[in-house]
Formats: sequence, structure tokens, C-alpha cells
Amino acid sequence: MQRQRSILSFFQKPTAATTKGLVSGDAASGGGGSGGPRFNVKEGDAKGDASVRFAVSKSVDEVRGTDTPPEKVPRRVLPSGFKPAESAGDASSLFSNIMHKFVKVDDRDCSGERSREDVVPLNDSSLCMKANDVIPQFRSNNGKTQERNHAFSFSGRAELRSVEDIGVDGDVPGPETPGMRPRASRLKRVLEDEMTFKEDKVPVLDSNKRLKMLQDPVCGEKKEVNEGTKFEWLESSRIRDANRRRPDDPLYDRKTLHIPPDVFKKMSASQKQYWSVKSEYMDIVLFFKVGKFYELYELDAELGHKELDWKMTMSGVGKCRQVGISESGIDEAVQKLLARGYKVGRIEQLETSDQAKARGANTIIPRKLVQVLTPSTASEGNIGPDAVHLLAIKEIKMELQKCSTVYGFAFVDCAALRFWVGSISDDASCAALGALLMQVSPKEVLYDSKGLSREAQKALRKYTLTGSTAVQLAPVPQVMGDTDAAGVRNIIESNGYFKGSSESWNCAVDGLNECDVALSALGELINHLSRLKLEDVLKHGDIFPYQVYRGCLRIDGQTMVNLEIFNNSCDGGPSGTLYKYLDNCVSPTGKRLLRNWICHPLKDVESINKRLDVVEEFTANSESMQITGQYLHKLPDLERLLGRIKSSVRSSASVLPALLGKKVLKQRVKAFGQIVKGFRSGIDLLLALQKESNMMSLLYKLCKLPILVGKSGLELFLSQFEAAIDSDFPNYQNQDVTDENAETLTILIELFIERATQWSEVIHTISCLDVLRSFAIAASLSAGSMARPVIFPESEATDQNQKTKGPILKIQGLWHPFAVAADGQLPVPNDILLGEARRSSGSIHPRSLLLTGPNMGGKSTLLRATSWLLRAV
Repeated sequence: MQRQRSILSFFQKPTAATTKGLVSGDAASGGGGSGGPRFNVKEGDAKGDASVRFAVSKSVDEVRGTDTPPEKVPRRVLPSGFKPAESAGDASSLFSNIMHKFVKVDDRDCSGERSREDVVPLNDSSLCMKANDVIPQFRSNNGKTQERNHAFSFSGRAELRSVEDIGVDGDVPGPETPGMRPRASRLKRVLEDEMTFKEDKVPVLDSNKRLKMLQDPVCGEKKEVNEGTKFEWLESSRIRDANRRRPDDPLYDRKTLHIPPDVFKKMSASQKQYWSVKSEYMDIVLFFKVGKFYELYELDAELGHKELDWKMTMSGVGKCRQVGISESGIDEAVQKLLARGYKVGRIEQLETSDQAKARGANTIIPRKLVQVLTPSTASEGNIGPDAVHLLAIKEIKMELQKCSTVYGFAFVDCAALRFWVGSISDDASCAALGALLMQVSPKEVLYDSKGLSREAQKALRKYTLTGSTAVQLAPVPQVMGDTDAAGVRNIIESNGYFKGSSESWNCAVDGLNECDVALSALGELINHLSRLKLEDVLKHGDIFPYQVYRGCLRIDGQTMVNLEIFNNSCDGGPSGTLYKYLDNCVSPTGKRLLRNWICHPLKDVESINKRLDVVEEFTANSESMQITGQYLHKLPDLERLLGRIKSSVRSSASVLPALLGKKVLKQRVKAFGQIVKGFRSGIDLLLALQKESNMMSLLYKLCKLPILVGKSGLELFLSQFEAAIDSDFPNYQNQDVTDENAETLTILIELFIERATQWSEVIHTISCLDVLRSFAIAASLSAGSMARPVIFPESEATDQNQKTKGPILKIQGLWHPFAVAADGQLPVPNDILLGEARRSSGSIHPRSLLLTGPNMGGKSTLLRATSWLLRAV
């Protein structure tokens, strides 16, 4: 009972009489034991509280000469006047010896009365929460203990405003507003974020709760700040780019910032580190690593406050506007910003504070921009099965030729580590450009701000807004866009780009009709990726030529929009489209190949029949269809995993900071284990289909497949990597990597990549199986009857007087799959006969048909049903 009373008295709120003393560190007064620091401050001194805090910061783990706070929190101390309750007699309680481990720093005025805990009423509710339960503590640059809020903070009733009222001045320059931002109110995004924070056990403010806050005069500088920037050169009326151009200048570069030289000289070391990078990356949201936290400053802080609802304070480097989060929550914050279309960079510490302290008292912790992530270059996270493309385009007028405009283009899929380059000739209608945009479906487009015609810019906006989300159109200043073909060739050769490509980059470019303009577009793409720190992608990426209409029907972008091939005209979604109807694919690689096939309908009759042979075999053999589906469900995204593994060969992970480098190695172990296990499932599928001799013989006609069995087969080669994974990385899903493991992993990856071409052939074969199986499922599950089309090569037909030559289209019982009634009743079928010559009657059917009739008469249904059939085969 006596011990219990001492515990209760320890948590009892001290009176004014007990708080008049000063901190002495004496064990008898509860000051932290005999081993703790001793402070002697005169009683009644007005500066006693500041002296205590200064002594604490000076005595515990101070790093001299750096702007980074120490990573350890100083030992808490008790007010000198506080004494623990004693039991009967003079013997102290057993709990009194460890009281100091549970006591928080009392930063209030030690000579006066203890400040009361003010309660801010939010609603008529009886539930209160202490600020200490919401706001974790952190160390600022001067060593003082301050507060950081990652959820919600209110200092009075005046701040209880609606979240919609907290906005950012639209005239303040900064990272450009992303086109990918979801069209939802900020309140909805905040509520979505709250659901995520609940999973991380962060208290969330409810409308029926009240938040109890401590009004601490010491932390007054940490109250929420909504005022504008204190830096004059950041104000919208004075901001300039690196060349001192104003935003109204046609050549203004919003990616750069001009900082007056005299201002830059007066900055502290950490300020110079941040602003030297930020001045070159104004379009990037930059997280600055400080100790155990990542922080956003000034214009980026406004975005953190607006998009993530973080509390804005006056702190950070140079006492500027700042928001931040601990290093444990940085990945989630980055993914949220990427999902809303922002580009995010991370400035990391290259060493810890202890390492900097060991090098000297006045040593500055080095920092470096090591990573820039954008929605168009994402290779990890929830990026979905669709290909994520970044497209660069260049336009040249060719007035003397029939086709007056030539477009050079280059695009990349960073997740798959693949580049394409090409050129197209077009007219004023931009039909070919529209076809390119619909086929590539880029997430971001780079183009000359002044070098692209008005018609081309209209086409960019037209064909990139067909989906449910908008595409970022990033104009490049004309000075940056002037990259001639010779200069691009020199850049590629001098930097060793595309060395890891299966074919030479010259072969991909030299065969193009207008290789100079294509190289110019490729140069813009290279400059952009180099700025984003994606050197590994440039060095190890495969590059291929791309032709918009080669070997396929010439279907322009407007036709794809009218036929609603990928997006409907109602809400821009996939419902009611050809892609949605045919998409029964299981693997992500199969879904991407299906889209590619739909964009490029075959003209070669032999190739079409090869595909139909496999579909017919699947339809006739349901067991093979079921076995194939079971194996496909086990497969990861092999194409993207192979790209990630290729980019890690001789990559720059070793030069990353220790913490980030260890994380990257851990991810590589996981990726390598997944790709080895995934290829095992894929090869097992192919070996299982070999028992069906007819299926494999048909598949060999359609795809190029490497040798699977035997001494030189992939199956035996893969088994060696499986044994290595089981022995060296048994817990590859979540395994810590040592230096010895890292060296072993590097050797395994280099050996594995030696057969990258064969692995790509296996991936393509499995993807073809997935797509053709999807066609078979669509045929077997249809509401009406389906038949294999009979396709003949082009032939000549002769009548009595003249020779005719051309295509023939003859369809009987045609129906549209989405015209089926809700009760399953089929629509009235239609017959179509175009281009056929009858010898008996001597008549020739026309090659075109003009559809007329009233509204809702079925004209568009017949048109789309016919076009769908032609594209599907």
C-alpha cells in the first residue's frame, strides 16, 4: 500500500510551492540519480529556465559545427522542488529510484507557477486528448526540445476552420499542379488520408472528440503558420529563373530559381545544401533529411500542408515555413504525392551525425539528391498492370513534300527498362500523331514549348484526355530542347548509354526514315531522365525502333476514339469497350500485350490464322485452358522484375547512404527471389503443355521459344539459381543483407542477366498464351453463337469484261456483344456482303456501304460490331 501511494504521489500534479526550486540533479531531490548531470542555477533568476535547457543541450550528445540535431534525446530532468513521497519512516519508496526515467522535461518557467493545461473545446463532448498523446517530440537545430504534429493541431477556436478554407495562393510559383490529381475535394482526400493514418496507430480527430492542448510559451514558435514566405526572392512578384527571367517571359524556365548571390552567401551550411538543389529542381517536391526526419520547406511546405494536411510551422533550415514526417512514414507520404501527380525528390544525409562528429568538430554533414520519383517513371509501388510511358516528341515542318510535318518521338517504360524511338509523317489533321498517342498512352509528354504547332498541341490535349485521368504535358524550354542529332550521338557514346541493350542503339535509329528528328526527341528524353537521376535506366535499357503503322491496319486516333476501343464516350472508363470485353488475361504482361495487339490489328493472313489455331485448340481442350490459368495465377510481373534486375547490374546502390543503400539491397534480394520463383512457374507451364503435342507445335509456329530441357536448356540453368536462393537467401521476401550476401547477390544477378534475351522470349511466349486463352474464354462464355472466321489471302476474281482485285467481307449473323438485352435475349443479327463478285449473275457487290436511317436504328451498333470483329482477328 505504501509503495502504491508513492506511485500515485509521483503522478500527482505538483503545487506552486513544490515548483519553486531549481534543478540540481541530486538523487535526494529526484533529479536523476547520482550519475546524472548537476546544474546550479540561482533561485529567482529570470533566465533560469533557459539556462537549464542550454545546459541540457550542451551536456548530452551535442554535435558541434553541424546543422543537424543529434539523434539521441537528452535525459529528462525533474523540477528541483519536487520530492517523491516517502513511506512510513524515513525509508524512501522502491519506485523513487527509477522515477527519473518516467519524467518529462518541464520547459515552463521554473521560478513561477506551473502553467495550467488549457483545454480547447471543439464540440460539445466530454472526451479530451492530451497533446503529448498526439504530438511526438523532436530536436531542432539548436538542441531544444520542440513538438512536431503529424496529425492535427489546434491552438484556439479561431483555427477551427473548414479544411476547404485552408488554401495556397495560386500565384505563388512552385511545383506545377499535376494533371494526374484526382478530381476530388481536399476534404475527401483528407478523409482518405485519415483512414491510412489509422492503420499506423496515429490518433485521428473525430467530430465528436475534443483535443486538449498545452499552451507552452517555449514552443510558441512552433504554432501553425499560414503566412507567406519570408524570402523576398520567392514572392510571386519578384521570383525569377536561373537566367533572371520573369514568369511573363516566353523563355521563362519554371524548373529553376534565381537566388541573389549576396543572400546565398549569408545562408547557413544546411540552407546552402537545400537551396543549391532546390534552385535547380523547382518543379520537384524535395524532402530534406534532418536527423530522423524528412522535411519540406517554403513552397513545398505549402503542398505538404494542402495535400497531406500536415501542420505548417516556422522552423527548419533558416527558420522558414516547414512541415515534415519521421523517416518511418516517408514511403507512404511519397506514394500519396505520386498518386496525385507530383514529382518527389529526396535529399539524403550521406553520413550520420556521429560519423560527422568523428571527422571534426566543425564538420558539416554532407547531403545529396539521390532519388527523384515521378508518376511517369515509376517502377515500384501500386502502378497497375498497364504500361507507364514517358513520351518526348519533336516536330519539323517539311513544306516541300506532300506530308508537310514530321514528328520524331521517343518513349520509355522505366519499369520494364525499354526504350522506343521512331518518326512519323503527318498532315494538318494530325491523324498519325493521334494514332501514336492512342497506341502509346503516355502518362507524361515532353515537347518544345515553342517548337510545336498549335494543331499538334491541340492533338496532345485531345488524345491524352480520353481516359479517366489527365496526362501531364510538360513543355520544355526551347533552349533546352535544341539538341541536334550529332550531339545526341556524342552524349550516348560518351556516357555509355544503352550498353545493356540486346541490340545496338544504332540499329534502332539508323533504319528510321527521319533519324535526325527522332534522335532529337531521344536527346530530350535522355536529358530529362538524366536530370531525374535515372542513369541506371539509360545504361541498361533496351532500345527498339517503333513504327506506328508497320504490318497493321492504318487506324488513326480519332477512329479509336469513335469506336470506343479503350474508353467509352460517357465517362471515359473502360466499360462497354472492346478491350474490356476481350480482357480475361491473368498476368500483367498478358494485359499489356493484349492492348498492343488491339492497337496493331494484323494484316498478314498467315499470322492471323496462327493465332486462331491456338484459340481453337484452347476452346476444344478445356483441360489445357484450366491448367494454363492455374500456372498463370502464380506468376508475378516477370517483365518488370526482369527490368528491375537488369538495372541493378553495376548500379549506384553502393554510393547511396547506408540506410537507403541497405533498403535498396533488401528490395533487390526480394525482386531476384521473386523472378527466379516466377520463371520456375512459367517454365513448368510450358513443360506441362509439351505433353499436349498439338498445343506446343502450334505455339512454336507463333513464338520464338528457347530450348527448355537438356544440358543447355533453361530448366537446368534455372534450377541452379533456385538452389542458390534456397541456400543463401531462404527468407528472400524480407531478409537483411550483409556485405557477403550483397557480393553473392551481385554475382548471381550478373550470371542471370547473361541470358536476358532468352528470358524475354519466355515472357513473350507466356504472354501470348495468356492473351489467346483470354480470347478462348470470351468465345466460350459469350451469350450468342460464335464461329472462327475464315480468312483467305488476297486473290483475283475475273468477270466477263474486267478483272477485279480487292478485299471481300462476308459476314452472316453478326451481332454486337454489348447489344444483348438484360434478360439475355440476343439482338437481331445482320448480314454484310462487300466486294464479292458472282460469276453466275455477273454482278459485283460494292466495296462500301452507306448506312442511313433514323436515330436509334442500329447504325452505330452495326458499324462498331463490324469494326470490332476486324480488330479482334
